[in-house]
Amino acid sequence: MIQANAETLNTWTQNYDPLGFWLFSTLVASLPVLTLFFVLVALRKRVWFSAMCGMLMAVALALVVFRMPSMMVGAAAIHGVIFGILRIAWIIIASMFLYNVAVETGQFQVMKDSIANLSSDKRLQLVLIAFCFGAFLEGTGGGGAPVAIAGAFLIGLGFPPFQAATLCLIANTAPVAWGGVGNPLRVLSGVTGLDEMALSAMTGRILPPLSAILPLWLVRSMVDWRETREVWPALAVSGLSFAGMQFYWSNFMDNSLVDVVSALFSLLVMVAFLKFWRPRNILRVGNAETEIIQIPQHSTLSILKGWSPFLLASVFIFIAGYPAINKYLTFDSFKQPMPMLHNTVIRVPPVAPNLPEAAIIDLNILSLPGTSIFVGTLLASLWLGLSLGHTFRILGRTVKELIPSLAAISFMVGLAYVTRYSGMDTVMGLSLTRTGMLYPFFGTMLGWMGVALTGTDAGSNALFGNLQKVTAEQLGLSAILMASANSAGGVMGKMIDAQSIVVSSAATHQAGNEAAIFKAVFKHSIILASLVGLIVMLYAFVLKDLVPE
Repeated sequence: MIQANAETLNTWTQNYDPLGFWLFSTLVASLPVLTLFFVLVALRKRVWFSAMCGMLMAVALALVVFRMPSMMVGAAAIHGVIFGILRIAWIIIASMFLYNVAVETGQFQVMKDSIANLSSDKRLQLVLIAFCFGAFLEGTGGGGAPVAIAGAFLIGLGFPPFQAATLCLIANTAPVAWGGVGNPLRVLSGVTGLDEMALSAMTGRILPPLSAILPLWLVRSMVDWRETREVWPALAVSGLSFAGMQFYWSNFMDNSLVDVVSALFSLLVMVAFLKFWRPRNILRVGNAETEIIQIPQHSTLSILKGWSPFLLASVFIFIAGYPAINKYLTFDSFKQPMPMLHNTVIRVPPVAPNLPEAAIIDLNILSLPGTSIFVGTLLASLWLGLSLGHTFRILGRTVKELIPSLAAISFMVGLAYVTRYSGMDTVMGLSLTRTGMLYPFFGTMLGWMGVALTGTDAGSNALFGNLQKVTAEQLGLSAILMASANSAGGVMGKMIDAQSIVVSSAATHQAGNEAAIFKAVFKHSIILASLVGLIVMLYAFVLKDLVPE
């Protein structure tokens, strides 16, 4: 094993039990995240301040308890801040810029009318926007865009901002494993050496039951059971069509387009179904009465024009994210190693075989989802008659409104990177491997925790994917099953990760209300993750023959 000797070897080896007893080490490793949520929820401080406190706690523990060299700790924090600005903050800015341009040009009203003409019932509008359209955005780009865009859209339809934020977080779950044109499973395959299509197939056997009930879950989260039952045919159509295509495409086609195809299929089936069916009682936003409201009719050309900002953004996201095209937008010269951090931190068994941890600053801005949204919005604004000056004034106003949220994201990702490179994340993960034959359940919860900590399913897969494989082999379980469980369980942690909560609060103008949003979605997250864990247990001990080799 390479020893921690920064002076002679310029490397540092992670220590997964710095206090000599795994329970104490686990409790200490959890302090940064606990600090963040204590300051946010108990002390009710602003999210940027809470994130800063969490990051400072992570820095202190990395230095004092984990004995990570100070230059590496500083480099990890800076690396996280850079990543947060380029990969997450940029998406929020671009998504809100898109929404504000649509509002400024009057096209958002046309979009609202077109949805209302499909159905003026808020329960069905929620499914169409948060579930179907949100899944499409997750499949094409991910990275916060589904929550930001769908949340802003629901507010435009009249949904209360807090409700829009929580519902979009709950909706952005089942599609996450194949988000960003299949990137999470691509990462999982890379760190485990397992076949990508086998991982996709297994994940596509775990998640469809949850996908099928998610529209019902969403609507029930908003209204009571009686009002939910009134739209059960539409909920069944949307959920089953999405889940069926999700299973088919992940098992028999490819990994890249699972979300895109499933979302489009479900959306088209829903549109066709709503031509022939509508609920007996129409439940409108802010009004449960059934009086007739005259909705303006628009021509097909006007509707296409109204949707043009979102359509152009979606097209550019898809084009830039598709692997065959993405490679032409990505340049190796734009990837630079982070000084004092790249390949200086050594991961060791059981996580990895003495493997140096890469730390690359990726400046390939052309391939980012945020850039695709920005370019699509810019072109749409010019086509819709806005001058460049007017367009950039909208952009400036958007950035000014988002400054507190952007600061919060920078601190949060800085925290995540310090805990990652110091090994704190891994210490918490290893504690769950001590659960023996219950590991299929708790291994799923490990993936859930990984996304809650890192903010992405891909990040959780990179962090815990190989650990899942090694632990599964030691316990006589399928490595394919447990690696897939990491990704499948992780998707339910997406709604409670701090970055997603900041994105949702920023997009719905709920800055300062992050603690309430977190408390509102936490129970949904833990229940849905537990259901995934039970499904994985079923495959581990009852349906073994259905696990791919």
